[in-house]
Amino acid sequence: MDQLSLFDNTVPEPLAARVRPKTLDEYVGQEHLLGPGKALRRVIEHDNVSSMILWGPPGVGKTTLAEIIAHTTKASFINFSAVTSGIKEIKKVMEDAETNRRYGTKTILFVDEIHRFNKAQQDAFLPYVEKGSIILIGATTENPSFEINSALLSRCRVFVLHALTQDNIVSVLEHALSAPEGFGNQRVSISHDILERIAVFSNGDARSALSTLEMVVTNGDMAPDGSTTVTEQTLEECTSKKSLLYDKKGEEHYNLISALHKSMRNSDPDAAVYWLARMLEAGEDPLYIARRVVRFAAEDVGLADPNAVQLAVACYQACHFIGVPECNVHLTEAVIYCALAPKSNAMEVAYNEAKEDAITMLDEPVPMNIRNAPTQLMKDEGYGAGYMYAHDYEGHITAMQCLPDSLEGRSYYHPGTLGREADFAKRYEEIKEWKRTH
Repeated sequence: MDQLSLFDNTVPEPLAARVRPKTLDEYVGQEHLLGPGKALRRVIEHDNVSSMILWGPPGVGKTTLAEIIAHTTKASFINFSAVTSGIKEIKKVMEDAETNRRYGTKTILFVDEIHRFNKAQQDAFLPYVEKGSIILIGATTENPSFEINSALLSRCRVFVLHALTQDNIVSVLEHALSAPEGFGNQRVSISHDILERIAVFSNGDARSALSTLEMVVTNGDMAPDGSTTVTEQTLEECTSKKSLLYDKKGEEHYNLISALHKSMRNSDPDAAVYWLARMLEAGEDPLYIARRVVRFAAEDVGLADPNAVQLAVACYQACHFIGVPECNVHLTEAVIYCALAPKSNAMEVAYNEAKEDAITMLDEPVPMNIRNAPTQLMKDEGYGAGYMYAHDYEGHITAMQCLPDSLEGRSYYHPGTLGREADFAKRYEEIKEWKRTH
């Protein structure tokens, strides 16, 4: 009997690596770039690829797309990590790429997390990109305008990849269950509802979704006949989450955001934080919640506390920078602040009233006195005639009419009496009184 070695069996690749798409037709998502007739697909299919930056969140297929490009264009593919490589490694790879070029072989250099390279490291790519020794494909989760050197960025085309939709993720999971490289050779029983829950948990990240699928299948209930059943309990145990709180039609999704919004409007911070936690623990995108809080800060707080908008926007930025779960505390701060802030809906009322007039009176001409007059002809036609520059007058105010004649005297802003808006209301009345007497 032969003695087995510890190294006879290699550790199997993760599911995400085993079912990685190999062609554009297998690739899921990014229809705005890779759909029929779209720009990037045409470039790839016609083998006219140039250096590019793929910008998008984790798990949306940046590495996969780079490998497909290399395979489709018959180029040598080098996967290069900005985390583990320095200038010495860059130069060695560039020399190999230059050798390939001399023999007529294109080299695609894929640099993951290219934003982690410092300026000197990024500059090391420049001469080789310019000579055409390499086709550089950089992947980044950060805004390339800020993280990539302008010299290098100017030589690359930027393609923005979006987070995968729930349907995209479910499609990826279904493929993994049926593909021989995945679980196609096993009998796995898993409901569509559980696949949708995994898709929501993944937050648009296919790699995360596949890792979760692999975990739940591995820990599923094994029957004597060798089949595996994945239950809701298995999902909850593997994700440390209770049963999904959003139904597949999305009704509960809107119910919960409504509950958060109305709790803040009713100045109930405890209820607001509870609904916030319900959404976050169900896997809701924190940026979606942050956007709703930014809207609330203007719609329901407004000038009663102008700081609410600043705090809400800062919260959105924090959620973008650090993600979950770290940003949960920033959302909590913004939600409690907005719940406790004095309330005013004057901003929404003002816009809606103005919108109604704007829609029904679209042809009202701009008064001549506030029209711009960049040319002598326009001045001769009376453009700008009678304009009064407010800063030239006492109190920096004039009685000049700025609304169309048909709307003269119309008022849209109706300030409340709470918080800072009481001060704005007083100022507004003073302005109206001054204009009435002048």
